[in-house]
Amino acid sequence: MQGWLSTTWEANWRSFQYFNLYRLLLASLSLLALFFPNDWMLRLNLLPSALSFGMVGAYIAASAIGILLARLWQQHFNLQLSTQVLVDVVVINTLMYLAGGVSSGLGLILLVSLAAASLVGQGRLVLFYAALATLAALSVQTLGILRHGLNPGSIVQAGFISAAYFATAVLARLLGQRVMVNEELARRRGIALDNQIRISQRVVERMQDGVLIVSREGEIVRHNPMAAYLLNLPAEGGDLATHAPPLAAALASWRAGSSTDSVMLQGAGNTELSARFESTASSDGEVLVFVEDMGRIKERAKQLKLASLGRLTASIAHEIRNPLSAISHAGELLKEERRGEISDRLLRIIGDNTARLNRIVGDVLELGRQTQPRLDRIALHGFCDIFAVDLLSSENLPAETIVIDVPDDLTLCFDRAHLHQVLWNLVSNGLRHSSRSAGAVRISARWARSNGRVELHVADDGPGVPVEMYDQVFEPFFTTHHQGTGLGLFIARELCGANGASLSLNTEASGGHFIVVGRNDTCP
Repeated sequence: MQGWLSTTWEANWRSFQYFNLYRLLLASLSLLALFFPNDWMLRLNLLPSALSFGMVGAYIAASAIGILLARLWQQHFNLQLSTQVLVDVVVINTLMYLAGGVSSGLGLILLVSLAAASLVGQGRLVLFYAALATLAALSVQTLGILRHGLNPGSIVQAGFISAAYFATAVLARLLGQRVMVNEELARRRGIALDNQIRISQRVVERMQDGVLIVSREGEIVRHNPMAAYLLNLPAEGGDLATHAPPLAAALASWRAGSSTDSVMLQGAGNTELSARFESTASSDGEVLVFVEDMGRIKERAKQLKLASLGRLTASIAHEIRNPLSAISHAGELLKEERRGEISDRLLRIIGDNTARLNRIVGDVLELGRQTQPRLDRIALHGFCDIFAVDLLSSENLPAETIVIDVPDDLTLCFDRAHLHQVLWNLVSNGLRHSSRSAGAVRISARWARSNGRVELHVADDGPGVPVEMYDQVFEPFFTTHHQGTGLGLFIARELCGANGASLSLNTEASGGHFIVVGRNDTCP
């Protein structure tokens, strides 16, 4: 019970304030009655005197102080309540003694005080209050019999009133316990409901799908951030037909029963969306609308497919490498035997194709061995110079084939090995489609428009990527060159994503032009 009271402390103080307000009103009426003894106090047999005025004045002061303490100093609840009950017992029993004992009827006033104190009291103090009032009533009546010659049989009436004190205290206490139990239950349920609402709101906010609640009139009652992002909705409220006309039309069609539960539509930025409608049990006829980004779903399915394909191809690549090495070695041995021009041409075909297969196997294995990047602040000018020397040496090309245009102070946050592989794939691809003359490939870098971003450009003088192939150029195993593996650009983009960068194709350039956009301010 102590725990219950501690959780409903504010309600007890409020009730205690009302209790003190009742006592102040009672004291004020008593003081007013003393000024009109022949009209109001005639039946009570209480005549004005210094003692009666003093007791009523003290009662008014104690009640006023009790109200102020209960409002301004909410501490020691039991002490404040016990003090006020003690004041009631002393004042009322003193006035009852002056009025001639229990026959005056003033003892009944104490029943209200005991009932109120028992409702807000704690523990077994309510029995103490009843016992205190009983002792005072019996003492007053006994003193009146001894000193004023009251009827000795009136002690029985005092006993009845004392029994009423105990009955009132016990019954009020039981009622107070029931009220506090119900209040505690309501409080706990309120907390549980509030927690559930908070959890539900957080779940809805973090959902990858958009969720809307739409009224019967088409007003957006509530939506989560993803719905606002997918449909470009305002922060709060709004008319669905105004902010998302395609969705409003689909909802109207669904309500008319002329469409299925799921429809396809275009969202903000021409994104492909799927909307699903569900009716609710709400009396207002509200509808739940779930909006899914089909592009994200397709991308996830693509990633799962690529992951499965990667595991499969890596397994196959391991199995291919051994017989491939044997074929290549056998070809080298056959070259040592001079069998004529036809044999040399066939051996060249075998060598070229085994080399191509070996590159494919190497790219597939490299795709499966991608490691967590270790970001480093790379000085691009020196890095690109060393890279160009290595690549041109491996391709047996003159130094002027690749032009470097990178400022000396420009840096990029990237894994060194990853950046080397990205540039190798991009520049090799550019050389494959270029004229291989002086300045055929150009590597340049500059600050991007957004703060903290650096653009690294790789451009060639080739014919460029055909318009119909823009969407396929980064697809795995897609190539237009007979010696290509179709994995170079795909691996380059994956490595850029792992380093917090992006790789894109500049479709406005005349030749092949790829842009790496990375950060300059996130290195450890």
